[in-house]
Amino acid sequence: MFDSVFASSVTPARFFLMAAAALGSGFVFSWIMSFRVRSTKRFFTVTSLIPFVVASVIAFVNGSIGAGVAIGGAFGLVRFRSAQGSADEIAAILMAMGAGIAFGMGYIAYGVLMLAGMAGLYVMLSRMNVFEHRGMAEDRLFRITIPEALEYSDAFEDIFSRFLEKAENAGVKTTGMGSMFRLSYKIRMKDESAEKAFIDELRTRNGNLEISVLPYTGEEDHL
Repeated sequence: MFDSVFASSVTPARFFLMAAAALGSGFVFSWIMSFRVRSTKRFFTVTSLIPFVVASVIAFVNGSIGAGVAIGGAFGLVRFRSAQGSADEIAAILMAMGAGIAFGMGYIAYGVLMLAGMAGLYVMLSRMNVFEHRGMAEDRLFRITIPEALEYSDAFEDIFSRFLEKAENAGVKTTGMGSMFRLSYKIRMKDESAEKAFIDELRTRNGNLEISVLPYTGEEDHL
């Protein structure tokens, strides 16, 4: 049962057996993951097909070093044409590819067990409350627009000290044809419920210009 169906050679009957197992378990895997990974329909369609695609490539290049190198280069090009996904999406793709290699080597039972086992383990771990740190305040991206005449280096220090646990300068940008500055900070509130009071005090300092508090993503090209 756990022996490779490609022990001798790849025949049409063995290939279609592998294809059926890869596609069937791929769809089941994608369906199970859909309960925990929030993504698009296209992503889960692709995830369900990856085991079969990878298995077909492995089956066709098995034993050919040159073909294996060429396929590896092609996969590398696909990576640079793809947008980076979330950790959940990347994990699902890696699971599907790992099982696809097992299918491609002819180990159908191992491939099915890998997909079923990893999907079940992922769902179980994602439902556990470990490492969530729900009591910890999240980092935010804070942006405030100020007039050109305002010295911004320490203009808000007293307000920051009362409302913020931390405030890290994330950049300065001119706006309004150079007549205003937009300051960006990575902040963490002491009390999330005091966000409105925090913004109200800042509005009295910056002349009621634009203020925004956004989720912090770690990217700097949005400043």
